[in-house]
Order: sequence, then structure tokens, then C-alpha cells
Amino acid sequence: MALKFYMAPGSCSTGIHILLETLELPFEVWIVNLPAGEHLRPEYLKINPRATIPTLVLDDGRAVTDFKSIALWLAETYPRGKLLPDDPAQAARAVELLDFALIQLHGEGYTRIFTSERYLSSAGRQQQHLKDDVASHGREIVSQAFGVLEKRLPADGYAAGPQFSIADAALFYNEFWADKIGIPMPPRVAAHYQRVRARPVVRQVLAEEGYRS
Repeated sequence: MALKFYMAPGSCSTGIHILLETLELPFEVWIVNLPAGEHLRPEYLKINPRATIPTLVLDDGRAVTDFKSIALWLAETYPRGKLLPDDPAQAARAVELLDFALIQLHGEGYTRIFTSERYLSSAGRQQQHLKDDVASHGREIVSQAFGVLEKRLPADGYAAGPQFSIADAALFYNEFWADKIGIPMPPRVAAHYQRVRARPVVRQVLAEEGYRS
């Protein structure tokens, strides 16, 4: 029984897609149409009651239901892929940067940009200028987070050392979003983005998800 990967092209699940392809694992792709509300249907909620993506259903039928958990499961289950550095300090740094990408960039910044209405009352959701203000705040958070990241990233190599890791996959999808919506990236962040994007596996994943590499 192959792994089942529930994802939405161009979402945070792109990062997990990259990790799966990096490990060259066999898996079935199940596209979840978020705008159509497929993540709220009973059949999906039975798999993932949180109604989030990505979800990875394991060979034994158990489901792993968020980016960090899936990334760590992949890294620990398939150590040959070296998705976590062997050096404990570098491994800790990879997890730290993974959290920064998921919590600060995505959770605090991009959710305000892409789902502004979540931060408003029912009445406020009807007022475009309020949604614009929330989205603008989100862009400020992303820009400030990139400023912090600029000081943490090395001049060359990857986020937590010389090898590609789970941190790079998480940072990449946030950088990809910035590229798509026109948020400037400082030099080291932009260089990291281009370095990861140039990887053949990443170009393959973007092509499979409908993006030109």
C-alpha cells in the first residue's frame, strides 16, 4: 500500500511534495480543492478532523496531519535522505527555522494576506478596506520576518548546513509565495530561494503542480 498524499497545488503542501520527491518515495496524490470546500467534506474530515492540508496517510492507515509532523516523520523514517543534519546543533537549527517558516511567515503573515476575513468580525468582512488593512499588516509581518531570516541564513549552502533539509522545504514555499505576490526578499533570502528552486526535484514538483520552473 503506497503512501497517500493529500495536497493542494501551490499551497504549503508543495514543501512536503518536494520532500517526498527528494526521497524518491512511491505515493498516491489526492488533490484537495480548497476553494470548493473539499477539505470540509465528511470523507476528508474522517481522515483529518482539523480540515487542513497537507495530510499524509501511512501504509498502515494512520494519518499525519500537519507540515511539521509530516516533515519530521519523513526525516526520521528515511534517514538515508539526510533531511535532518547529522550534527545535533545543525539539526536543532533546521527545526528552529522550520518553525519560523511555519509559525512566523505562514501563520502570522500569509494567513493575514490570503485569509484576511479570519481576522474580522462578520460585519467587518463586508468592508474591503478592513480586509485590505489586515492583508497589508500581513505583508509587513512577512517583510519583517524576512529581515530576521536574512541574518540567520548563510551566504551559501542551505538553511541549516551544506545539505538540503526540512527547513529548506518549509522556507521555500514561503519564498515562492513572496515571489508570486510581489513581496521583496533581501539578498540572502532571495539567493536561498533561487538555490532551492534550481534543484531538479523542485523544478519537477513545480511543473507537476502547474507552475513554470
